[in-house]
Amino acid sequence: MKPYTSQLQRVLCIGGGPAGLYFALLMKRRDPSLTVTVVERNRPFDTFGWGVVLSDQTLANLHEADPVSAALIGEAFNHWDDIEVFFKGGHVRSGGHGFCGIGRKKLLNILQERCLALGVNLVFETDVTDDQALAAQYGADLVIASDGLNSRIRTRYADTFKPDIDTRRCRFVWLGTKKTFDAFTFAFVQTEHGWFQAHAYKFDGDTSTFIVETPEEVWKAHGIDQMSQEDGVAFCEKLFAPYLDGHRLISNAAHLRGSAIWIRFPRVICNTWVHQQDIAGRKIPIVLMGDAAHTAHFSIGSGTKLALEDAIDLADEFSRHANADVAEVLQGYEARRSVEVLKIQNAARNSTEWFEHVDRYTGMEIEQFAYSLLTRSQRISHENLRLRDAKWLEGYENWLSQQAVPGMPPKKHPTPPMLLPLKVRGLTLKNRIVVSPMAQYKAEDGVVGDYHLVHLGARALGGAALVMVEMTSPTPEGRITPGCPGLWNDAQQAGLRRIVDFVHGSSSAKIGLQLGHSGAKGSTQLGWEQIDEPLASGNWPLLSASELPYGEQNQVPRAMTRADMDTLTAAFVASTQRAADTGFDWLELHCAHGYLLSAFLSPLTNQRTDEYGGSLAHRCRYPLEVFRAMRAVWPADRPMSVRISAHDWAPGGNTPDDAVEMARLFKAAGCDVIDVSSGQTTRQAKPVYGRMYQTPFADRVRNEAGILTMAVGAITEADHANSIIAAGRADLCAVARPHLADPAWTLHEAAKLQTRAIEWPRPYESGRDQLYREIARQQALNANTP
Repeated sequence: MKPYTSQLQRVLCIGGGPAGLYFALLMKRRDPSLTVTVVERNRPFDTFGWGVVLSDQTLANLHEADPVSAALIGEAFNHWDDIEVFFKGGHVRSGGHGFCGIGRKKLLNILQERCLALGVNLVFETDVTDDQALAAQYGADLVIASDGLNSRIRTRYADTFKPDIDTRRCRFVWLGTKKTFDAFTFAFVQTEHGWFQAHAYKFDGDTSTFIVETPEEVWKAHGIDQMSQEDGVAFCEKLFAPYLDGHRLISNAAHLRGSAIWIRFPRVICNTWVHQQDIAGRKIPIVLMGDAAHTAHFSIGSGTKLALEDAIDLADEFSRHANADVAEVLQGYEARRSVEVLKIQNAARNSTEWFEHVDRYTGMEIEQFAYSLLTRSQRISHENLRLRDAKWLEGYENWLSQQAVPGMPPKKHPTPPMLLPLKVRGLTLKNRIVVSPMAQYKAEDGVVGDYHLVHLGARALGGAALVMVEMTSPTPEGRITPGCPGLWNDAQQAGLRRIVDFVHGSSSAKIGLQLGHSGAKGSTQLGWEQIDEPLASGNWPLLSASELPYGEQNQVPRAMTRADMDTLTAAFVASTQRAADTGFDWLELHCAHGYLLSAFLSPLTNQRTDEYGGSLAHRCRYPLEVFRAMRAVWPADRPMSVRISAHDWAPGGNTPDDAVEMARLFKAAGCDVIDVSSGQTTRQAKPVYGRMYQTPFADRVRNEAGILTMAVGAITEADHANSIIAAGRADLCAVARPHLADPAWTLHEAAKLQTRAIEWPRPYESGRDQLYREIARQQALNANTP
């Protein structure tokens, strides 16, 4: 093989864990001319810990990278397909998950032996306190800092790496047992102080890992922090006795005293992984790898996976760019690999938070609880579960159908979750898909016309259960732009009635209206011009909670007086009465995205010192006044929802904790559904985007405040919606941009699922049948294509 680069002759790995050993053997295997050294503080062939878990996909990656070590690892693995969940006296078992367990000691021994066979220099019992001196001693051209979670090298160069370490809420202890589990087992036990959970799996012929986890406050309430190590283990053994079949729990951490074996997981993120250090007159790159660079919670079994795949990726980068500068190779590696790591860390964060807040889901029946657990990371979707265990998922879909429609008989092809009906007050929605209220900027003097009739009418024919009209203002000054609709006069009401009558007369969809006032974000240009920027001329005066402009160019609004509040509340009530008379099925109050009522809710935009500012309860006071006044005149059998920004995504702003409390207050005022969005309350917001990125906020509100929720944000396919509804993360899915691109999004997504559990307009049925045939033909072709 060709050398990687003339600049790279000696590689030094500090730390002999999976990352350092695997990178060393991969580099040596691909370029035997390299001098590769691994320095480890422990003795040779000596390590600590119980089993680790790798997925079938990771095993495939290992086989491609080094078939010899992969074969040895594969022979030592204990493979299982099933996950079993024990909860509230019942259990659920599903298959097809494809995981392997191996003892950490065995894994490292295999990697050590493979390193020696390839000629890697292994140096043991050397505690590295000065990486620069060691690099100079070995004449290293490249230093891999694989020195683990408590990396000294990361700490030494913290100004470069900028580590962010978040110590998580739960305490956990890593134990073993001679009880051999034939599935990856999750067991949940309730005590007088809260919930404990166990993560258990077999990793060799007669031993299993047994991790016990609980929130720190529960751990302390039981006094485990004051127990000896032996008493703490005995506590766990008694607690989980029903799942141990008489076997003991074992600790291999005799070197730790008392409760020190219980730790809190530290999530590590580094701003960069590469540091250039001047050593003996040369610029030597130091690269973080494995836990030194990043961690992912054990609940998705990704720490070892990340370490091994780091090593594969960097070795591959050197292979792809054999003649490139080392710095260029490292830059490419970090740019690409950091994206993959971030995806896994995002999934791990979702999983971590699920286990930190098990009590959020304990009101569920075991069927939905288990589904929620399996999909907790949002990486495993509804259709992915079907690929893993179709029979189990069919049973669960039938169970869901019976919850939605009591007495519904089981079917071979159950109704997909997103197509199940939902009753809210006196209204029944035919499915769970909502066309989000989306500004169109096509109204004239607040009046909607032919454009809106075609726009909303087409989407009502497109299969969604509820079509929402964009934010409509109760006053002329409450519009966002001159092209936004209003509902303060008869002409505007007549324009909306024409649309409502069409929807009711030509479809089975329901139609809703979102009422809102723009506040400090009003008097701006149309969306395809300079969005959120003021009009070039003809601006109207603005009102808001406080005298804070939305941006540097936006005008300063006037802080609302008590008289202003009374006037505006009356305007909202008048518009509500008009909406009811027009025949709308649903009404939503817009309290999100930095508009007027949102400005009261957020501490970033509400700086009032009266009874409408300060605490969250006081900030909610005026929006609640408006809502209650509207609810009083809105028909009792028709639902009302409130859209909130569940996270300001900015320092000092509202957080998901605040969103839960807001939801409780609106629920007490008569709200039926919280439409859970986020952000846009300030220009300083820095959202973390991704698929379904706002769904966790809807999940929290639904399952903590005990109110129906509508999820919104990057929900782009049926698989997303089915996963959200089936897991109980939300009750409705509001789909925005996909409906702009495809008015019949719901019908088309149902066709991809080949389900007939959806109604098409009669004139479209011949097109339906052709579409189903074409999709079925294409799916069959794809299934038969290697």
